[in-house]
Amino acid sequence: MLTQEENDLLTRVGPGKPAGELLRRYWHPVAVAKDLTDENPTQFVRILGEDLVLFRDKKGRVGLMGDRCPHRGASLLYGRAEERGIACAYHGWLFDTEGDCLETPAEPQESKFCLTVKHKAYPLQKFLGLYWAYMGPKPLPVTPKYDLWVRKDGRRRIVVQPQLDCNWFQAMENSVDPSHLQILHQTLIARGRTIANTTRGLTDDVGKFEFYEFHSGIMKKRTYKSGAVDEHPLIFPNILRQANATQIRVPMDNTHTRIFFIRFDPAEDGKPVEQKDDLPVEYTRSYKTPSDGLYPFARFRMDEVQAQDHMAWETQGPISDRTCERLATADRGIVMLREMMKREIEKVQKGLDPLGVVRNPDHPMIDTKLSESLNGPEYRRDLRAMTAA
Repeated sequence: MLTQEENDLLTRVGPGKPAGELLRRYWHPVAVAKDLTDENPTQFVRILGEDLVLFRDKKGRVGLMGDRCPHRGASLLYGRAEERGIACAYHGWLFDTEGDCLETPAEPQESKFCLTVKHKAYPLQKFLGLYWAYMGPKPLPVTPKYDLWVRKDGRRRIVVQPQLDCNWFQAMENSVDPSHLQILHQTLIARGRTIANTTRGLTDDVGKFEFYEFHSGIMKKRTYKSGAVDEHPLIFPNILRQANATQIRVPMDNTHTRIFFIRFDPAEDGKPVEQKDDLPVEYTRSYKTPSDGLYPFARFRMDEVQAQDHMAWETQGPISDRTCERLATADRGIVMLREMMKREIEKVQKGLDPLGVVRNPDHPMIDTKLSESLNGPEYRRDLRAMTAA
């Protein structure tokens, strides 16, 4: 179990909080690019405890800045997209994508007051059909070239998950919790087998669980008694690469998380595939009724792997109380992740780059053992589970 102070260290993501400052050293997806249009040029974004507005001006430039206008605090979500940026609907203060104030219409014509105004703005980039934001100090890192994101022998698509109404770290701890697969998801992975003991589920299929640190995070290894092996990583700090997908868990604030899947469908002939950057997008229907309800006043459906996961994560509470937990030997990966988080937070506090931050734009593709996963039993299970759902 953890102390309350330790739990807060791992879970709080706002400005100035240790985990929040760690997460600000990475690029995070904030929106689907094709959702920002001439008809709908603004979108509200909540990330790492900050309220922001994503906008596109009439020249196609895209910016991300504080939602509240620095003049009188009105929301820039209702601002007008103009040639040079976004103008607050309240008094017309005009800002470019860098947060520079270009105009304050009610001031005298000769006034230079606008030159004294600088609004909070964050760097953006478009990658894999998503807009990604960087909220940390300069110099900016580069986006890592993970194999699933840059391989040419297949097509990619985006799956946007329903909002997760709990802390991001609950989803991440699940990523190094291999024993739940054979229990929580037993009916979806059974392949028609009769499960004699639903308490044990398919646990007895597994010979052992192992975890080891690699260059990008923690590799989870499951060895079955049949001799089959599954290996897939938690990519530090907030990505799970499982089967043919990366699940990116973006903390909105301390108690809400947005999850983007990037799926990779390999070409059958293994040849390079031409694909534009605006990837196909799917929006997953809510896993609970009512869709904005919270446990225990919402009921989760249990017909998909991800629905079952959302149930397990949200019913731990908005922020899991780790001061009263009882960990066992199967939870070695969770302990490993917590220690890694503490270590990387200390690096940031010393002014060092944490694990997974990449500076070289010409770095080679980063191997996450995707090829092994695509040929392994877990990928085939994942496809069956999706088909069954």
